[in-house]
Amino acid sequence: MVAKTVLMDEQGVRRALTRIAHEIVEKNKGTEDLVLVGIKTRGIHLAKRLAERIEQFEGVRLPVGSLDITLYRDDLKLRSEQPVVHGSEIDCEISDRHVVLVDDVLFTGRTVRAALDALIDIGRPRQIQLAVLVDRGHRELPIRPDYVGKNVPTSRGEVVAVHLQETDEDDRVIILEDDSV
Repeated sequence: MVAKTVLMDEQGVRRALTRIAHEIVEKNKGTEDLVLVGIKTRGIHLAKRLAERIEQFEGVRLPVGSLDITLYRDDLKLRSEQPVVHGSEIDCEISDRHVVLVDDVLFTGRTVRAALDALIDIGRPRQIQLAVLVDRGHRELPIRPDYVGKNVPTSRGEVVAVHLQETDEDDRVIILEDDSV
């Protein structure tokens, strides 16, 4: 795979997250009863960054949890290796609260479906919203994000790679393409 296009640089990622943070507060008419839950791995880092931005302009620190969807995936039987479960960590009650699920890339919708199942096993939120840094299309399930950093039409052969400082030493979003074609 070779890098084809840089979709977002560090500033682009920062601006998108700041905009999403403002949209979350605006849509929910404040921060009351809000919980951010990141889907492992990069969704957690994005959820923490959103919480930091919201705290900067609202003065309220939102609870942030992490969700491991490994056992909820619908392709477990298709995989030969055993899944590694890291566990979910949500240190507050989510029942009757507004939960914003956060992920890096929305593609087929299957990851989000698994996250919804995992979340419902933990509690019964009043409302679940979805925030993604990149929506690349190609949905296989009727799932639509409430907050999007960037909509990017892609081909099925392309890969959208999100790099974050916490895991990859830099912030950027790139499209990778198979160079063997």
